[in-house]
Amino acid sequence: MADQKVGELLDALGLVVDLDEGDMPVDAHVLIKVVKADGTVSLVKGASESLDWITALGMLTAAQHIENNGYVDSSDEE
Repeated sequence: MADQKVGELLDALGLVVDLDEGDMPVDAHVLIKVVKADGTVSLVKGASESLDWITALGMLTAAQHIENNGYVDSSDEE
C-alpha cells in the first residue's frame, strides 16, 4: 500500500469545516473508514507533516469529548 494525498478524496466525500475569516489551520488528523475490495472494513489514519504525537493524542481526545458531549464555543455564550 502506498501513501496517497487525500485532499481530493476528502473533497469528494463532502468534508467541510467551519472556519472564520483569518483562521489559520496548522495541523490535521484524519480518520477514514475504508471498505476493502474483499468487503472487509478498516480504518486508516493520516496526519499533517508537522503533527506531533502529543498534539495528535490531544486532538483525538478533544474530538471524542466533542462527539460525546457536544461543543459550545465560549464566544457564543457572551
